[in-house]
Amino acid sequence: MTETKLTWIEDELSSVARSGKKVQREQRTLVFIDESGFCLLPGSVRTYAPRGVTPMLRYPPWEHLSMISAITLDGQLYTTMQVPAFKGPAIVRFLKHVLQHIPGKLLVVWDRFPGHRCQAVKDSLSQDTAQRSHLVQLPSYAPELNPDEGVWHYLKHVELANVCCKGIPQLRTELRKVVRRLRHKTAVVQGFVRQLYPDCA
Repeated sequence: MTETKLTWIEDELSSVARSGKKVQREQRTLVFIDESGFCLLPGSVRTYAPRGVTPMLRYPPWEHLSMISAITLDGQLYTTMQVPAFKGPAIVRFLKHVLQHIPGKLLVVWDRFPGHRCQAVKDSLSQDTAQRSHLVQLPSYAPELNPDEGVWHYLKHVELANVCCKGIPQLRTELRKVVRRLRHKTAVVQGFVRQLYPDCA
Protein backbone atom coordinates (compact mmCIF):
# COMPACT_ATOMS: atom_id res chain seq x y z
CA MET A 1 0.00 0.00 0.00
CA THR A 2 1.47 3.35 -1.02
CA GLU A 3 2.14 6.20 1.43
CA THR A 4 -0.37 8.37 -0.45
CA LYS A 5 -3.13 5.82 -0.04
CA LEU A 6 -2.29 5.39 3.63
CA THR A 7 -2.57 9.16 4.09
CA TRP A 8 -5.96 9.20 2.39
CA ILE A 9 -7.19 6.32 4.51
CA GLU A 10 -6.01 8.02 7.70
CA ASP A 11 -7.82 11.18 6.64
CA GLU A 12 -11.02 9.26 5.96
CA LEU A 13 -10.78 7.44 9.29
CA SER A 14 -10.39 10.81 10.97
CA SER A 15 -13.49 11.96 9.09
CA VAL A 16 -15.45 8.99 10.40
CA ALA A 17 -14.15 9.69 13.91
CA ARG A 18 -15.36 13.28 13.59
CA SER A 19 -18.63 11.91 12.29
CA GLY A 20 -18.88 9.81 15.45
CA LYS A 21 -18.78 13.02 17.46
CA LYS A 22 -21.49 14.43 15.19
CA VAL A 23 -23.56 11.33 15.93
CA GLN A 24 -23.29 11.93 19.67
CA ARG A 25 -23.76 15.71 19.47
CA GLU A 26 -26.82 15.59 17.21
CA GLN A 27 -28.09 12.20 18.38
CA ARG A 28 -27.88 10.73 14.89
CA THR A 29 -27.94 7.04 14.03
CA LEU A 30 -24.77 6.00 12.20
CA VAL A 31 -25.62 3.96 9.08
CA PHE A 32 -23.19 2.30 6.67
CA ILE A 33 -24.54 1.62 3.16
CA ASP A 34 -23.07 -0.35 0.25
CA GLU A 35 -24.08 -2.30 -2.87
CA SER A 36 -22.98 -5.65 -4.25
CA GLY A 37 -23.93 -8.25 -6.84
CA PHE A 38 -24.68 -11.96 -6.44
CA CYS A 39 -24.21 -14.22 -9.46
CA LEU A 40 -25.33 -17.83 -9.84
CA LEU A 41 -21.79 -19.16 -9.31
CA PRO A 42 -21.16 -20.00 -5.63
CA GLY A 43 -18.69 -17.95 -3.65
CA SER A 44 -16.71 -21.03 -2.59
CA VAL A 45 -16.34 -24.01 -4.91
CA ARG A 46 -14.41 -26.55 -2.80
CA THR A 47 -16.24 -29.86 -3.03
CA TYR A 48 -15.78 -33.62 -3.30
CA ALA A 49 -15.39 -35.45 -6.61
CA PRO A 50 -13.87 -38.70 -7.87
CA ARG A 51 -10.12 -38.49 -8.46
CA GLY A 52 -9.37 -37.19 -11.93
CA VAL A 53 -12.93 -35.98 -12.52
CA THR A 54 -13.08 -32.19 -12.22
CA PRO A 55 -16.58 -30.93 -11.34
CA MET A 56 -18.04 -28.66 -14.01
CA LEU A 57 -20.49 -25.87 -13.23
CA ARG A 58 -22.51 -24.47 -16.12
CA TYR A 59 -24.32 -21.21 -15.49
CA PRO A 60 -25.19 -18.01 -17.39
CA PRO A 61 -22.51 -15.60 -16.04
CA TRP A 62 -24.47 -12.49 -17.01
CA GLU A 63 -27.41 -13.32 -14.72
CA HIS A 64 -27.11 -11.83 -11.25
CA LEU A 65 -29.01 -10.07 -8.49
CA SER A 66 -28.01 -6.67 -7.17
CA MET A 67 -28.41 -5.91 -3.48
CA ILE A 68 -28.04 -2.79 -1.36
CA SER A 69 -27.74 -3.00 2.40
CA ALA A 70 -27.45 -0.75 5.44
CA ILE A 71 -26.10 -1.66 8.88
CA THR A 72 -26.18 0.23 12.16
CA LEU A 73 -24.03 0.18 15.29
CA ASP A 74 -26.60 -1.88 17.17
CA GLY A 75 -26.47 -4.62 14.54
CA GLN A 76 -29.58 -3.82 12.53
CA LEU A 77 -29.54 -4.88 8.87
CA TYR A 78 -31.72 -3.47 6.08
CA THR A 79 -31.62 -4.78 2.51
CA THR A 80 -33.29 -4.52 -0.87
CA MET A 81 -32.54 -6.60 -3.96
CA GLN A 82 -33.34 -6.27 -7.65
CA VAL A 83 -32.10 -7.62 -10.99
CA PRO A 84 -30.66 -4.43 -12.55
CA ALA A 85 -27.77 -2.60 -10.95
CA PHE A 86 -28.68 0.09 -8.44
CA LYS A 87 -28.85 3.59 -9.84
CA GLY A 88 -30.04 6.93 -8.48
CA PRO A 89 -33.82 6.40 -8.21
CA ALA A 90 -33.44 2.95 -6.62
CA ILE A 91 -30.85 4.30 -4.17
CA VAL A 92 -33.22 7.11 -3.19
CA ARG A 93 -36.01 4.59 -2.59
CA PHE A 94 -33.70 2.58 -0.35
CA LEU A 95 -32.69 5.69 1.61
CA LYS A 96 -36.36 6.46 2.20
CA HIS A 97 -36.90 2.82 3.19
CA VAL A 98 -34.18 3.12 5.85
CA LEU A 99 -35.59 6.44 7.05
CA GLN A 100 -38.98 4.80 7.51
CA HIS A 101 -37.51 2.14 9.78
CA ILE A 102 -35.03 4.24 11.79
CA PRO A 103 -36.47 7.19 13.71
CA GLY A 104 -34.65 10.49 14.08
CA LYS A 105 -31.65 11.78 12.15
CA LEU A 106 -29.15 9.61 10.26
CA LEU A 107 -25.47 9.91 9.45
CA VAL A 108 -24.96 7.88 6.26
CA VAL A 109 -21.46 6.63 5.45
CA TRP A 110 -20.86 5.22 1.96
CA ASP A 111 -18.30 5.27 -0.85
CA ARG A 112 -18.05 7.50 -3.91
CA PHE A 113 -19.97 5.16 -6.17
CA PRO A 114 -21.42 7.31 -9.02
CA GLY A 115 -24.97 6.37 -8.04
CA HIS A 116 -24.40 8.02 -4.67
CA ARG A 117 -23.54 11.31 -6.36
CA CYS A 118 -26.15 11.36 -9.12
CA GLN A 119 -28.79 14.05 -9.61
CA ALA A 120 -31.60 11.91 -8.18
CA VAL A 121 -29.78 11.61 -4.84
CA LYS A 122 -28.96 15.33 -4.83
CA ASP A 123 -32.59 16.20 -5.54
CA SER A 124 -33.75 13.96 -2.73
CA LEU A 125 -31.29 15.51 -0.29
CA SER A 126 -32.49 18.97 -1.26
CA GLN A 127 -36.00 18.02 -0.18
CA ASP A 128 -37.39 16.15 2.84
CA THR A 129 -34.55 13.60 3.08
CA ALA A 130 -32.04 16.37 3.83
CA GLN A 131 -33.80 17.20 7.08
CA ARG A 132 -32.84 13.83 8.52
CA SER A 133 -29.78 12.67 6.55
CA HIS A 134 -26.16 13.79 6.51
CA LEU A 135 -23.75 12.02 4.13
CA VAL A 136 -20.08 11.12 4.57
CA GLN A 137 -18.25 9.68 1.56
CA LEU A 138 -15.39 7.18 1.75
CA PRO A 139 -12.83 6.80 -1.07
CA SER A 140 -14.15 4.56 -3.83
CA TYR A 141 -10.78 2.76 -4.15
CA ALA A 142 -10.80 1.66 -0.48
CA PRO A 143 -13.99 -0.39 0.04
CA GLU A 144 -12.36 -2.06 3.03
CA LEU A 145 -13.15 1.10 5.02
CA ASN A 146 -16.88 0.34 4.82
CA PRO A 147 -17.90 -2.31 7.39
CA ASP A 148 -20.91 -3.12 5.21
CA GLU A 149 -18.40 -5.01 3.04
CA GLY A 150 -18.41 -7.57 5.85
CA VAL A 151 -22.03 -8.33 5.05
CA TRP A 152 -21.15 -9.29 1.49
CA HIS A 153 -18.21 -11.45 2.51
CA TYR A 154 -20.29 -13.23 5.15
CA LEU A 155 -23.23 -13.88 2.83
CA LYS A 156 -21.14 -15.03 -0.13
CA HIS A 157 -18.45 -17.09 1.62
CA VAL A 158 -20.22 -18.32 4.76
CA GLU A 159 -23.98 -18.48 4.27
CA LEU A 160 -23.94 -19.16 0.51
CA ALA A 161 -20.70 -21.14 0.32
CA ASN A 162 -21.08 -23.85 -2.33
CA VAL A 163 -24.72 -22.92 -2.98
CA CYS A 164 -25.10 -23.11 -6.76
CA CYS A 165 -28.49 -21.81 -7.94
CA LYS A 166 -30.15 -22.80 -11.21
CA GLY A 167 -31.70 -19.41 -11.86
CA ILE A 168 -32.51 -15.97 -10.48
CA PRO A 169 -35.74 -17.11 -8.69
CA GLN A 170 -33.81 -19.72 -6.70
CA LEU A 171 -31.00 -17.25 -5.96
CA ARG A 172 -33.54 -14.70 -4.73
CA THR A 173 -35.09 -17.32 -2.43
CA GLU A 174 -31.71 -18.36 -1.02
CA LEU A 175 -30.69 -14.75 -0.46
CA ARG A 176 -33.88 -14.00 1.43
CA LYS A 177 -33.21 -17.00 3.68
CA VAL A 178 -29.62 -16.05 4.53
CA VAL A 179 -30.45 -12.37 5.02
CA ARG A 180 -33.22 -13.37 7.42
CA ARG A 181 -30.74 -15.49 9.39
CA LEU A 182 -28.14 -12.71 9.49
CA ARG A 183 -30.73 -10.22 10.80
CA HIS A 184 -31.01 -12.39 13.90
CA LYS A 185 -27.22 -12.39 14.37
CA THR A 186 -26.85 -8.81 15.55
CA ALA A 187 -23.51 -9.59 17.23
CA VAL A 188 -22.08 -10.67 13.87
CA VAL A 189 -23.23 -7.46 12.19
CA GLN A 190 -21.82 -5.40 15.07
CA GLY A 191 -18.53 -7.23 14.61
CA PHE A 192 -18.23 -5.89 11.06
CA VAL A 193 -18.25 -2.34 12.47
CA ARG A 194 -16.12 -3.10 15.53
CA GLN A 195 -13.37 -4.60 13.37
CA LEU A 196 -12.82 -1.27 11.58
CA TYR A 197 -14.07 1.31 14.06
CA PRO A 198 -13.76 -0.03 17.61
CA ASP A 199 -14.43 3.40 19.10
CA CYS A 200 -17.79 3.65 17.33
CA ALA A 201 -19.16 0.18 18.09
